[in-house]
Amino acid sequence: MKLDLPWEPPDFTAGSVWLVGSGPGDPGLLSLLALHALGQADDIVHDALVDPSILALARPGAVLHHAGKRGGKPSPQQPDISKTLVELARRNRRVLRLKGGDPLVFGRGGEEALALEAAGIPYRIVPGITAGIGGLAYAGIPLTHRDTNSAVTFITGHASGGVLPDGIDWRAVAQGAPVIVIYMALKHLDGIARQLMAGGRAADEPVVVISKATTPAQRILETTLARAAADAARSGIEPPAVVVVGRTIRLNPGNNPAQ
Repeated sequence: MKLDLPWEPPDFTAGSVWLVGSGPGDPGLLSLLALHALGQADDIVHDALVDPSILALARPGAVLHHAGKRGGKPSPQQPDISKTLVELARRNRRVLRLKGGDPLVFGRGGEEALALEAAGIPYRIVPGITAGIGGLAYAGIPLTHRDTNSAVTFITGHASGGVLPDGIDWRAVAQGAPVIVIYMALKHLDGIARQLMAGGRAADEPVVVISKATTPAQRILETTLARAAADAARSGIEPPAVVVVGRTIRLNPGNNPAQ
């Protein structure tokens, strides 16, 4: 795919790896560098969260390698994914490691970059729009607004082993973050809500759950901190999802064509 632009993208050289964020799902949110990489790559090692409409933009003949990790299901191990990237690059292939959202926001792209560096493989990191920003925008929620908050905290809802993270000072988060955006939180939503309420957050504080953000399957659940886990279970809302806690502005979702 040759982009007809008044700008010359960098060469995607054989024997190198590009770690690229594909955004939260809508292919319109791809960066120009991401689109360029899709049109040049020989091999695309992609996450489960990369939307099929984005993979459809790959150049004809590109080899797709599924490397998605999904909770509770058999998944490739991270060392094996990094090994695959190194081996493909050593075969003088142009390797695209395509990740949902941003590769360095809860995406383990840093681990892959370190593995490539240790192996002497040249690489480039291309940021993408993370769901905690793009998903909120498509749901009509400004991440910051001067009437509500001038700070925001991003946290993960589960540790690498799939359990509730125990390295987070939940009390400090509860007391210091006016708006909290939680990734991968559905499984442990009850425990997270309890931790935040124990830290001082009100039971009736607004919570918004955004499922499959920016895609045609996007769903939005509005609830409260005390009811969030029960309401999410009752609604059948599914991952991937981001959870927003805080008294932030909720704009009219009818103004967004994704709704």
